[in-house]
Amino acid sequence: MIICQTPLRVSFFGGGTDLPEYFEQHGGAVLGSAIDKFIYHSVTRFPSELFEHSVRLAYSKVEHVRCVDDIEHKPFREILKFVGIEKDIEISLAADLPAFSGLGSSSSFTVGALNALNAYKGKFVTRYELARMAIHIERDRLGEAVGCQDQIFAAFGGINLVEFISRDNFIVNRVVISAQRIQELNDSLLLFFTGVKRRACDIERRKINNIDQIRGSLLNIHRLVEKAHVLLTGNVSLTGFGELLDETWRQKRELDSAMSQPQVELMYERAKTAGAIGGKLLGAGGGGFMLFFVPADCQAKVRHALADYYEVPFRLNAPGSSIIHS
Repeated sequence: MIICQTPLRVSFFGGGTDLPEYFEQHGGAVLGSAIDKFIYHSVTRFPSELFEHSVRLAYSKVEHVRCVDDIEHKPFREILKFVGIEKDIEISLAADLPAFSGLGSSSSFTVGALNALNAYKGKFVTRYELARMAIHIERDRLGEAVGCQDQIFAAFGGINLVEFISRDNFIVNRVVISAQRIQELNDSLLLFFTGVKRRACDIERRKINNIDQIRGSLLNIHRLVEKAHVLLTGNVSLTGFGELLDETWRQKRELDSAMSQPQVELMYERAKTAGAIGGKLLGAGGGGFMLFFVPADCQAKVRHALADYYEVPFRLNAPGSSIIHS
């Protein structure tokens, strides 16, 4: 049995500039981290000669099919076709957190499935290859309107500044900071679920269609990445990191009318009134998880203000997609 563990991620700065429609003209950059919440794929072989099906998939439902083309789950179907596996296989999926919640789960699924299936075939792929294959699957084979950061964080793990030159040419810069600095940042971040799920590609497609209208906001979001990187890798107070999160959230709300919702705005204002310095909705927007930067002496007040929302404890700097059993 092959078991693959692939992390979810939090994106701090630069979201939207990872769309090829933007970065192929202006370059792009994102700053974020893989977190210790994971998606798991387990892959085993079974003899189809003894069954009435040749492929078995277990996710939110169970599929038994005679051939890959009969698979309803389109990502599974396209990934199996891409890696060249047609029969005698069983794949099960599990996750620590729900999908469609702004933590990059769709790309973590794709990266994890590709990693597990290549390992099943005895083929080694580099992290760069893994990310590139996932981008190809999602944008070309599935036709999804998605950016290119989630696949990279899922494949590489860690806290990174990722620079985009083209779809196949990106640079992953590990953010070099001490363990104490990572701990200080982690201890200042609170993550709450808004209770709203949404499909990221719907919002991203509107961004792509309106790229000329939102270019100014994307340029401003792009500039904040380097500011945040300098602050994070320096010796100044991390309070400025929270202030930059607040600024990037203001810019992000300009990208699409569905970026935020009234209940999200209320949640944000309640957190700031209670002492949060800043925060942002993670992922494409519309719902999912909201991240807040909160000084230690205000965290009890913020938790009280958001008591009707589910908080998820997490740790930064998780490892990238890994085979944990073979």
